[in-house]
Amino acid sequence: MKKITLALLGAGHRGMLSYAPYVLENPHEAEFVAVAEPDPVRLEQFKQQYSIPDDRCFTDWHDLLAQPQLADAILICTQDRMHFEPTIAALKAGYHVLLEKPMSPEPAECIEMERCAREHNRILSICHVLRYTDFFATIKKLLEDGAIGRLMSIQHNENVGYWHYGHSFVRGNWRNSDLSSPMILQKSCHDMDILLWLAGADCVHISSFGTLTHFRPENAPEGAPQRCLDNCPVAETCPWYAPKLYLTGQTGWPVSVITNDTSREGVIKALQEGPYGRCVYHCDNNVVDHQVVNLEFANEVTAVFTMSAFTNDVDRTLKLMGTKGELRAAMGKNEIEITDFSTGHKQVINLSRPKGHYGHGGGDGGIMRDFLKLVRNDGQVEGLTSAATSVQSHLMAFAAEQSRLEHRVVHLQEYYQQF
Repeated sequence: MKKITLALLGAGHRGMLSYAPYVLENPHEAEFVAVAEPDPVRLEQFKQQYSIPDDRCFTDWHDLLAQPQLADAILICTQDRMHFEPTIAALKAGYHVLLEKPMSPEPAECIEMERCAREHNRILSICHVLRYTDFFATIKKLLEDGAIGRLMSIQHNENVGYWHYGHSFVRGNWRNSDLSSPMILQKSCHDMDILLWLAGADCVHISSFGTLTHFRPENAPEGAPQRCLDNCPVAETCPWYAPKLYLTGQTGWPVSVITNDTSREGVIKALQEGPYGRCVYHCDNNVVDHQVVNLEFANEVTAVFTMSAFTNDVDRTLKLMGTKGELRAAMGKNEIEITDFSTGHKQVINLSRPKGHYGHGGGDGGIMRDFLKLVRNDGQVEGLTSAATSVQSHLMAFAAEQSRLEHRVVHLQEYYQQF
């Protein structure tokens, strides 16, 4: 088996903690030979963990890509608005690319990246990791095998979790669409992709509704300060009181995101000075905290998707309705239940927990395995989440956001033609 050489742009949570560990657990398959990361602490951590020489460590991705090609492939895990330029440069330089989602906050840039990959005969895979989970792969196989007859409709819920929403989408990097991307693209392009995959046909019409309702200044409790540690009068009762979330003694995610110094003193300092110590009612956030999307597909399958910040669990739950039965599934439990209409029989499938230290139900490791296989075969077979496939689900997300803002049904074919 040929060992694939890799470079990494962006040694943040997704790059260093979600995808790179696959290489540590499977050193016969791949090795990292170069990295670009502006944070000196994270750069040094990655350098030491993967034994990368000093002359292959860069603080600016431009400098890495200015070198003669250093690896077979590159993982691009920078922030949303920093995807397009390095992806185009890497493809033109001869790298195969694994790109974190979303591809870009701009529809035209998504299309251009796919075109560039095709023109240069390079693999461009997008990190729609849910397709690589046993959970969704099993649901897809059950549909293909006719377990519930012909699929008619889908109800799909993304339960973001009250604390996760506060962390990532009120205080965190994805709080403001002007800095990152809209919620439906950043958080839920995974779900648009899964609905497209499960429905098995192009989306033809889409409509959406949603707002930022709760996390606004006018909803702040009386006397709430700008920062949680500044003698907040509702510290005992506020679910989003920062010390409750971050001063727990844990040092992994999400604490590892707010500071490189995860000691108690380091976390307190981060809460006093950084964005994660702000009151959730006094932030510069603008992404929706609840949203619904209605979808109609070319094969007459209909779907409704709901995203909500106001849930306890961080989970995805589904109900798929067919002509012969229904399928209910909860990703957090890794459980699928099928009911047969003719017999009333219920079958419960409990899937085993994925091995390895990978999030998204094992999808993070699954996409690395698939991407390395694609590179090893020089792209002779198209992956599950090629850019050509992912562009369509991205455009669904863009169209949903346009529908939400303009309060109208969007016809996908007409929408595509703009670009």
